[in-house]
Amino acid sequence: QEQFVESGGGLVQPGGSLRLSCAASRSIFNLYAMGWYRQAPGKQRELVAQITVPGATNYADSVKGRFTISRDNAKSTVYLEMNSLKLEDTAVYYCNAYRAVLGREYWGQGTQVTVSS
Repeated sequence: QEQFVESGGGLVQPGGSLRLSCAASRSIFNLYAMGWYRQAPGKQRELVAQITVPGATNYADSVKGRFTISRDNAKSTVYLEMNSLKLEDTAVYYCNAYRAVLGREYWGQGTQVTVSS
């Protein structure tokens, strides 16, 4: 199992912004779709955003218009820019890499995002 380096989580007030980063190995990053998932206490892990190798993006309805996923191929890093944060965004956010042709996926260790006054 690959381990990705996640960073950027923290405590932020409602309406604030955070940017999450996930640094992956080049061998993974160049061949895998990348994504962000989150899991709140007592809830199932859910998809937040995905970005394909060519750069197509998909978002959960709950974050559309507020979050932006992007990838920097030179740095083998995927980002999640989170704006207008809400209390319900509080969760552990996990970086994910997926390659459909192999049916393989890898996960980061998770980073805590807490939205609170």
